[in-house]
Amino acid sequence: MFPQIPWVERKFNFNNQAEIFPFILERFRGTPARLEEITKNLPEEVLTFKPNGKWSIKEHAGHLFDLEELGELRLTDFLNRKEILSPADITNKKTSEAGYNSRPLKDILSDFRNAREHLASRLAKLTKEEISFISIHPRLKQKMNIADWIYFMAEHDDHHLFTVRLIKDSFHK
Repeated sequence: MFPQIPWVERKFNFNNQAEIFPFILERFRGTPARLEEITKNLPEEVLTFKPNGKWSIKEHAGHLFDLEELGELRLTDFLNRKEILSPADITNKKTSEAGYNSRPLKDILSDFRNAREHLASRLAKLTKEEISFISIHPRLKQKMNIADWIYFMAEHDDHHLFTVRLIKDSFHK
């Protein structure tokens, strides 16, 4: 098994230029399709399995959906030139209380895809000046522009996609 650094211990060096933003945005847009592919045809017992009492595959998918609301808020923060971006709820209360294991996966995935498409469509309309505006990430205490922020979000997506894959693969050994 691959070693995995806990998400909150990850370190980032942000210096993405606005000119590479379209490529980062394309990666960001692709997360719903990648999640759908990884979870395709999985039985309910795999989708709701909670390894070591941690989140199930459905809960990881629901968490990605839950964070789209924060994404919309942070984009608005950038566009309003806020010095510090809105903070995330690091307790993940919304995900923990959502009851994702009792919902059909197709509904969770559909909600996530629709929310991500909405955010991505807003991002696709930005100017170079808007993408380049600098704000501070509240947890990381680092300056970032919108290209950096979307890179950070894509890394977070991949963190959860990898974890979903590990859960799935643990059933196929």
